[in-house]
Amino acid sequence: MSYTALYRKFRPREFWDVKGQDHIVTTLKNQIKADRIGHAYLFCGTRGTGKTSIAKIFATAVNCESPTDGSPCGECASCRAVAAGVSMNVIEIDAASNNGVDSIREIREEVAYRPTEGRYKVYIIDEVHMLSPGAFNALLKTLEEPPAYVIFILATTEVHKIPVTILSRCQRYDFKRISVEVICDRLKELLEKEQIEAEEKAVRYIAKSADGAMRDALSLLDQCIAFYPGQMLTYDCVLEILGAVDAEVFSRLLCSIMKQDIPDIMETVEDLTAGGRELGQFVVDFIWYLRNLLLLISSDEMIEILDMSSEQIKNLRQEAEQIDGETLIRYIRIFSELSNQMKYAAQKRILLEVALIKLCRPQMETDYGSLIGRIEQLEKKLEGGAVVFSANKPLEAEPKASFAEKKKPVLQKAVPEDIEQTVRNWRNILSAMPGLSRSYLSKARLTAGNGNELILVFEDEMAAGYFGREEERKQLENTIAQQIGKQVSVIIKEKETEQSFEENYVDLEQVIHMEITYE
Repeated sequence: MSYTALYRKFRPREFWDVKGQDHIVTTLKNQIKADRIGHAYLFCGTRGTGKTSIAKIFATAVNCESPTDGSPCGECASCRAVAAGVSMNVIEIDAASNNGVDSIREIREEVAYRPTEGRYKVYIIDEVHMLSPGAFNALLKTLEEPPAYVIFILATTEVHKIPVTILSRCQRYDFKRISVEVICDRLKELLEKEQIEAEEKAVRYIAKSADGAMRDALSLLDQCIAFYPGQMLTYDCVLEILGAVDAEVFSRLLCSIMKQDIPDIMETVEDLTAGGRELGQFVVDFIWYLRNLLLLISSDEMIEILDMSSEQIKNLRQEAEQIDGETLIRYIRIFSELSNQMKYAAQKRILLEVALIKLCRPQMETDYGSLIGRIEQLEKKLEGGAVVFSANKPLEAEPKASFAEKKKPVLQKAVPEDIEQTVRNWRNILSAMPGLSRSYLSKARLTAGNGNELILVFEDEMAAGYFGREEERKQLENTIAQQIGKQVSVIIKEKETEQSFEENYVDLEQVIHMEITYE
């Protein structure tokens, strides 16, 4: 007899055998017991979480001759027919390969006929999001007015691709990722049935690598058992088979990064490559390692969230004392970008080496996180008594600026308080002016006149002429009075050159926030 994969051999046949989806199992069992069965169900969630398995159990239960607590008995003719895959009442359709309008039209024609035996005809459409728009429209009519003996169960991993018109006609059930503890217990149970010995640490790592998918966990376990048939499954064996890296390697690598020891980092990468480790998986695992460090730094209450042994947490605490949160966030950001790039890269090792060098050399980047890293590097050098100067050119004496270059604009007399207040509120004043006036005023230079006078200097002859008119000038003075509550006289002038302005006036917008005294 041919070998059957573990995920097929131990596929749940009854509701009690389903792990990690109690909220869905309880609801469906209660519907069967109370005979409140809907006509359309939508099962959505990530891969390997039990969508199709529960759909088959539900399809078996609704036609079971003597269900027990809402679950199929497994003994009647209907249950045996579904288990053998020969039942005429349970029709499975793969929408990935049957996604056209014609496939759905066939279903519409078939639902007109009652089931030859049993109460319900159940259609399980897997990966329903793959249906074409035309197929969805054809399915919509059947979902709107289905016969009483028809049940549709739609399963998908990408619920966002399903039209709202379909969603609104289905009972939606969201399948959760299965926890590491639940997967671990299930694997131990199956290993005991298969009479295979395995270390607790090895089983836990497989459960963690499954990323919440029971089917993935069983496939990984199958792979590990096949590699070491008849032997005890150890933690080191699992790491070798899955191409994973132990936490000690992450710790060593992080220490090398913090010391900026690039030769040691490159040696670690060489060891990983020579050992046949999958670099994409290494990057993902290192991101999780950095994430755990960040959680420890953020709060002491995060220990319960970390899926790690007490010994590993102790080692993490020691490393957490040597690094700050902002640096960790920068590391995580760089490696997250790297993870996306490596999915389609031919030279994964080169990308990994470049990313590791970027971690050691913040000056290669210009974002905020790297600037913080550069500042920290400078602080460490200064604490050690080093003199820091540019690496691109030798340290030279700063040329002395001439007296004219150092000379600041000096006001001949103190700026009146009303004028200063006008300059500070100039943007609000501009906003209150009409469109054309606001456009001209935005290019004006502000300076102080005699007493309570504000001089507007325009380089545009047209703008100076526009505000030279009495009504326009008065409108500006009234707007200023409304904004600051005081009357200010406005004088309009036109500058000849930039040099003439610098020689004859002081730009109040440039110096108003400097050393200003009030009259």
